[in-house]
Amino acid sequence: MKFLVGYNGSEEAKAALRLARTYAEKFGASVLVITSMGGGRSEKPEEIGNVAQNLALAEQFLKEKGITCESHQLARGMSPGEDLVAFAKEHDIDQIFIGVEKVSRTQKIIVGSNAQYIILKATCPVVTVRQYPK
Repeated sequence: MKFLVGYNGSEEAKAALRLARTYAEKFGASVLVITSMGGGRSEKPEEIGNVAQNLALAEQFLKEKGITCESHQLARGMSPGEDLVAFAKEHDIDQIFIGVEKVSRTQKIIVGSNAQYIILKATCPVVTVRQYPK
């Protein structure tokens, strides 16, 4: 069984990673942690470095519990939603975990909703996780 976690280092993404780790422990699944970036000249070296560091921390978090995992930093010129759905299909993923955050209607119109795209287009179940205020 293979799980995919869409990961950007946000609190919501960390909540999704925690839940995926719990499920992976129970079901003996491996976990692929993915960050999707636009790629090209718009990416700054420090952003790329931050993503690599976040992915390394996510891998360490999973390996603490003995979970088989990989991380991938994608830059294929797609939106994050498109990228995660395509990656999941290419790698026969059984379940996707994503963190969701509330955005305004204006933000949704301007940048779209990656979570909505993933939920509607994925070929496997999608678990959404929301970080609640403490």
